[in-house]
Amino acid sequence: MPSLRRVALCLTAVALLSVAVAPPAGAAVANGGFEAPTAPVGGFQRLAAGSALGAWTVTANDVDLSGVGFWQTAEGGQALDLEGGSGFGAVSQSIATAPVRTAFRVRFALAGNPLGGPAVKTLRVLVDGQAVGDFSFDTTGRSPSDMGYAQREVSFTSTRLVTTLTFASTTGSGYGPVVDDVRVAPRCPGLVCP
Repeated sequence: MPSLRRVALCLTAVALLSVAVAPPAGAAVANGGFEAPTAPVGGFQRLAAGSALGAWTVTANDVDLSGVGFWQTAEGGQALDLEGGSGFGAVSQSIATAPVRTAFRVRFALAGNPLGGPAVKTLRVLVDGQAVGDFSFDTTGRSPSDMGYAQREVSFTSTRLVTTLTFASTTGSGYGPVVDDVRVAPRCPGLVCP
């Protein structure tokens, strides 16, 4: 018959292993395809700072939410131009990033509004107000029916239970970077990252 100490050690080892490989609970992005609210079919809806886009909030200037058929999307029927009429728009969302010190990956589709210059659109991704990535997209040769979305990603390690993710245009022309299909997930789900 096994000793009580041996049984206790085995149970402790099993408990520690289950904690070490349990996937982090957080990081689901709501409305990552910018499907809410519903923009006019074949048109767009300009949203000012303070406006809600589902779980996203416009946090700087204004943005244009394209409706179904306005231009090609990477996912779903709508996408977000981070520049409305005043340029330098931004959107933010608070996401659960528990447990603290978990590595997360943000993936998104990036294109640019081909209807006005400059040809190169620029974007910054921020986590809790700190820049974690700068991106550009060249719209040369692109059109509303051929946006040319490119997959981009950044990683960050959570320092809080809730983290604010921001996409901000750095173009400033009123014709900005277009974002769609935003996803956030643990970088090494179920594993301890190397």
